Amino acid sequence: MTDYKPTVFLVDDDNAVRDALELLLDSVGLSTVSYPSAAAFLDEFDQNCRGCLVLDIRMPGMSGMELQAALAEKSVNIPIIFLTGHGNVSMSAKAFRTGAIDFLEKPFDENILLERIHEAIKLDQTNQAVTARRVDASTRLASLTPREREVMLLIVTGNANKEIATKLDLSTRTIETHRGRILEKTGAQSLADLIELAIASGSHELK
Repeated sequence: MTDYKPTVFLVDDDNAVRDALELLLDSVGLSTVSYPSAAAFLDEFDQNCRGCLVLDIRMPGMSGMELQAALAEKSVNIPIIFLTGHGNVSMSAKAFRTGAIDFLEKPFDENILLERIHEAIKLDQTNQAVTARRVDASTRLASLTPREREVMLLIVTGNANKEIATKLDLSTRTIETHRGRILEKTGAQSLADLIELAIASGSHELK
């Protein structure tokens, strides 16, 4: 993903904290957008934007964890780093269980925060690459007819042409024809390519 352009989204009701974070991130060349509340973030956030979210856990109105839950409901998978001046073990444990990258107490070590932000951005980039691959694989497999998909699933689960023919009560020659069409339609160059494509699509029949 050569065009991947991450943004660090800052959500904190403390103006001084937001200003300090913006200066810190700007000093290392990271693009930032800041919000004084969770509601303001939700109002303006574009789900196509990528990067990570640095989020105060306690704010007036919607809390950081409530924002995390709201994003999950919208299927927004953006890495989150929580900041708090009032942390506790149960709160941090819940944050991690629900997918947070880290839970840092204020005042935080700037170097550790930068390290976690870079980790979060790298994770998001990886997630986006996986998602793009899944969409591409699903699109290519969608071009198959129901019978071709049935044959494809038997191929990728290790069945030889003769075995597939027996299972589907078809001739081996017919299976060979289906196999050729499957490779042509999906653009797979080999059995290994086809297996990778099927796995990348997240096909439930393989689970």
